[in-house]
Amino acid sequence: MTGKVLVDTNVLVYAYDFSDPVKQEQAFKVLDELAQSGRGVLSAQVLAEFVVAVTRKIEQPLDLKAVQKSVENYLSSWTVFDITSFVVLEAVRGVREHRFSYWDAQIWATARLNQIPVVLSEGFASGSTVEGVTFLNPFAAGFDLARFL
Repeated sequence: MTGKVLVDTNVLVYAYDFSDPVKQEQAFKVLDELAQSGRGVLSAQVLAEFVVAVTRKIEQPLDLKAVQKSVENYLSSWTVFDITSFVVLEAVRGVREHRFSYWDAQIWATARLNQIPVVLSEGFASGSTVEGVTFLNPFAAGFDLARFL
């Protein structure tokens, strides 16, 4: 595969969450490989959810200065897709036709409308494909990102 890969919020959050060192190490590895290859992409939704999660939901929350620096780094080095009215409308269709939760549908819609063939997340059924978007869990046993790059 030579396409881009959309990273969901949970992958970013694990990189900053010291409570699960195994997932933290895997998240770092995946994010580093995607950054080095230039194939990783994010959405504005993912960055917004990341801010909330790492400042409120992890065991050792980050301070806002550190979070701002991380977001600035992602914005300057990764492609970040905006949430447009078309993404919102497509997400509603994803909820209606595929029974996604709205926020998951918005991730799917962002990938689909921007022709991103793979979403890395532990929040979807790993290996499933919906209208050309394949969901993979980077924390699943045997996951090897190199097979998809």
